[in-house]
This record gives sequence, structure tokens and C-alpha cells, in this order.
Amino acid sequence: MAPPVMAARAWLADHVPRPDRPLLNMSQAAPTAPPPEGLRRAIAAAALDDVSAHLYGPVLGLPALRAALAAQWAADYGGTIRADQVAITAGCNQAFCAAIATLAGPGDQVILPYPWYFNHKMWLDMAGVEAVPLACGPDLLPDPDRAAALITDRTRAIVLVTPNNPCGVEYPAALVRAFSALARDGGPALILDETYRNFDARPLPPHDLFDHPDWDARHIHLYSFSKAFRLTGHRVGALIASPARLAEAEKFLDTVTICPNQLGQRAALWGLQNLRQWLAGERAEILARRDAMAAGFAELPGWRLLGCGAYFAYAAHPFGGDAETVARALLAEQSVLTLPGTMFAPEGDAPARRQIRFAFANADRAGIAALFDRLAAFTAARGGGQP
Repeated sequence: MAPPVMAARAWLADHVPRPDRPLLNMSQAAPTAPPPEGLRRAIAAAALDDVSAHLYGPVLGLPALRAALAAQWAADYGGTIRADQVAITAGCNQAFCAAIATLAGPGDQVILPYPWYFNHKMWLDMAGVEAVPLACGPDLLPDPDRAAALITDRTRAIVLVTPNNPCGVEYPAALVRAFSALARDGGPALILDETYRNFDARPLPPHDLFDHPDWDARHIHLYSFSKAFRLTGHRVGALIASPARLAEAEKFLDTVTICPNQLGQRAALWGLQNLRQWLAGERAEILARRDAMAAGFAELPGWRLLGCGAYFAYAAHPFGGDAETVARALLAEQSVLTLPGTMFAPEGDAPARRQIRFAFANADRAGIAALFDRLAAFTAARGGGQP
């Protein structure tokens, strides 16, 4: 099976948008605008003037970037976070892969709430690790008691993503704390992916896990600079864990990439040092788009918004066909590319057949208005959304 985003892009091969209906691509959660000019100039300067930017660097990342991220996280979350608890990776996907490499192997289990981020599921499958599905409730929040019931002597980790991809929901601090309790006293590790933390609607901090003096004993945190500074192509992420775990992760990272992207790391460091106010503006814009998506679904007959936040709106469609059929028809008739819920769930999951994800990071308010005009027309053509 092709990666889901690539599978959806393949649908475009036979699609010819009408001149009055250009493609609205809401399939992937990646900004398409370039980084701000100051950051691009910093990358250019590093490429021209810093010879070391073209050489291998430390496997766990530039010391200055590790220290800057640790300091920023300590300021944002409280608690103590040291530079030796931070590794820089080739994107957050690699941070997840490296974390799993330190925890699990063939025959082990990892609990994965769903709707899940499909790259997590794909990596577990390729690594021979059994992904144990944990169905979220109607509020799209995972239940720690149900997770506890799934733990066996082969369970090595529980994975949470907040704000969530694909659903957009923000996990309450108390819920994260409850999962944290499962990880203590020799329980499975808690992997917390906070790729979209910069677009959380709540004031910082979103949880208090770093307050515990030995938080790194069973907790692993993941982050991405891709969304914050529009550095998707530079592949810079972070793995935050104990020095002992990072020593094990270093073996994995050295054999895969040797070191993270050198120019990307310098860009991330410049961003941390210079773009806090700019990033606040980015957050405000994404939150405004989130509000526009919520308002649009509130007025759309038949559809039901299940979750909305970060870059995503996750909705239940009102039609009789399954989600992929609806998504393909939406592309063919209205030139809107989305991802069906079946890409984020175990095969045969019934609720997923009625769910569609919209990634709105690249849609401005006019684009969102156009989306709902098209969804309204699509729904009306089917008798107002009745199955």
C-alpha cells in the first residue's frame, strides 16, 4: 500500500480542474509558503559563510540548537530540561522512528489511539511491532482506563499526539497526566508527539509532565520545526528524553542519516532566537482559520464536525458511501482533495467510513469560504446530505 498522502495525490492524475474551480488541496498538513525572508537570508548566509554547515555534524544535533530548545521548553513548560535531554533529528517522523528503536522490536506491542497518524502505524508495521488499536470515544479523546486494559507484558509504549493529527483535538492536561501515570513504575513508556504545539489554542503550558523531577524516566517527547518555521523541506525535528535513551537513539540515527540537516538546524536555531513574535502571528492566523472552519461546518447541512484544531478539521459526512468514495467524488465534482477517515483507522472500522479530514493550513479565509460553497453544492446535489 502506498503512503496515504501519496495515494491521494495519485487521484490527481486523472483530475482536470475547471478554470472556475481551481484545486483546493486540503490533503496534507504542511505549509506551502516559504519561511519568512529573515530566515531565508539566515540560511543563505550560513550556506555562503559557514563552511561547517556543509560537513557532517554531531549525530544528536548542534549543541547550540539542543541548548536553545531545552531553554525554550523549560521556559514554556516549567520544570528542568537540559541540553543533554534533547536530540535533533531529520524531522519528527525520524524522532518517532528513533524512539521506537530504543523501545521495541519484532513481537513487541505499542498502543496507538485512533484515528491515528498513519506514519506512526506504517513505521510500527515495518519494524515488526504490533500496533494495538485504541479506539477514541465520540469526543476523539483516548481513554486511559481502556488503554490500561490493553497493556500486556509485550507493551512497550503508548503514543499520544496533541494537538492531534488527524483530528485537531487538544488533549486536556488531566488526560495527559492520566496516561503519564500508566508510564510510571515500570509501565510502558509514554511517547507524546507535540508537532503542533505552536498552534494549540490554550495558553502554555498544555501539560505539566516536565514538572516531575524524573520526567525522562518513562516519558519521550517529540517535536517538529517544520510547521513552526515553515521548514518542511529542511527536515528538522527533536527527540526529548533521557540521556541514556538518547545514547541508544544515537546508534539508530548514525546508521540512518549520520546527522540532521546542517542548514536546517541553523535555520531552526535562528528561528528560536528571532521569530517568537512572528510565530505568535502565525498561531493567531491558524486559530482564526480554525474558527472559520468550525463556523462553516455549523452551517453545513448533514455534516458533523468531530474535532477542529491545529491544522485539521475532522468531520463526519452524511452520505451513504464510504469515506474514500465520498472523497473521490468530492475531488471529481468540486475539485477538493481531502483524506478519508479510513486512512487513519484499522481496516474495516465502521466510524472511519463516515469520516473525512480537512487540512486547512494552506487555505486562507477566502479559500475556506470557497470550500464551504463547494461542500454545500456537493451536499445539495445529493439531496441535502441524506444517505
